Amino acid sequence: MDTEIITIGDELITGHTVNTNAALIARYVTDLGFSVRYQTSVGDSLESMEEAFRLALKRARLVITTGGLGPTHDDITKKAIVRLFKRNLIFHQEILDDIRARFAKRGVEMPAINQNQALLPQGATLFPNKHGSAVGLCFAEEGRIFISLPGVPFEADQIMVDEVMPYLRGIQTAQATRIMKLRTTGIYESKLADKISHDLKLEPGVRLAYLPSYSGVDLRIMATAENAEAAGDKALRLVRYLEDTCGRYIYGRDDDSLEAVVGQLLADNDKTLVVAESCTGGELGMLITSVSGSSNYFLGGVIAYANDVKIEQLGVDAAILEEHGAVSEPCAIAMAVGCRKLLKSSYALSITGIAGPAGGANDKPVGTTYIGLASAHASYARKFNFGARRDTGRSRASYAALELLRREILDIK
Repeated sequence: MDTEIITIGDELITGHTVNTNAALIARYVTDLGFSVRYQTSVGDSLESMEEAFRLALKRARLVITTGGLGPTHDDITKKAIVRLFKRNLIFHQEILDDIRARFAKRGVEMPAINQNQALLPQGATLFPNKHGSAVGLCFAEEGRIFISLPGVPFEADQIMVDEVMPYLRGIQTAQATRIMKLRTTGIYESKLADKISHDLKLEPGVRLAYLPSYSGVDLRIMATAENAEAAGDKALRLVRYLEDTCGRYIYGRDDDSLEAVVGQLLADNDKTLVVAESCTGGELGMLITSVSGSSNYFLGGVIAYANDVKIEQLGVDAAILEEHGAVSEPCAIAMAVGCRKLLKSSYALSITGIAGPAGGANDKPVGTTYIGLASAHASYARKFNFGARRDTGRSRASYAALELLRREILDIK
């Protein structure tokens, strides 16, 4: 079923608000096997909204909108809907009672303006909103489905999960879709694609997408067939090919995170970890501790931004800094070794680099980063360049450090 997602609001088209609803809804409906063909954003103009709605219903069988269902003067989605479907607005006492009860529960009186939210288009199926006063609306006519949701992201999310998804499952076509995701890191998208595509021949009904991010490249497999079993078989055949082709770069599936995978490896092997960070300023430690249960294997770390801290806390020899500089292989190794000794852990990771945008040199341009690892058996460092953007470079360095440790534990060369 071809789908179009329409997000409404001047704040979206002017760039003042990030459009997270479109991504949220697209992921949900794609997981059901629906094909998202278009995403449209439109401002708070009645004429523009009606035009966008009419066009969407011509080219898609399922249209989902978010935004413009609130009580204020710029919330005009319902007006566009009644003009589109030639309906009247009908008063719903039960909706008004529910809104009043929500305000009373918070100990405040309901503003009179909220009464407008009990006026709803005639003939609409109503989707309850557990978190707010704007209910979702649904129209199913002449083989087309039009769904309108509130723009507040957590409200749209709740209605999608509790109401829209069950509704859409009930009208799915006979075909079934299986979606799987393999998560890779430590390899660029183009190099990964080159490895994969050399002998790849996709079966009919199977699609492969490359989804790069700071942590790596996800491989999304989408397989469609006459039933769920056949779709699953198609997807698994491609998964096996990908695992044979680039398995050393695959660290997980679906919603696995690199920090959780590395944490599980440490826990399974009864090992502990500490970190010594310079240019990342604690971001690596934050990633590690974002995982529930990380206290079982993560002991702590040292943010050694200044050279004096590297020397006094981590025991880095001043001669190393004098001869090689803080951004160097010897310094990264010394930081990891010193941190492991200081905090008495199985493993230590260190990061030192030039985050930018200033501070680079011909032999060490902005983005130059060294990541060190120390264990009872080895100590070494690897050189990277993560580019001139300070924020992305720090994130990429943190994930690269975790990948270095994953490969060390699994003995992947």
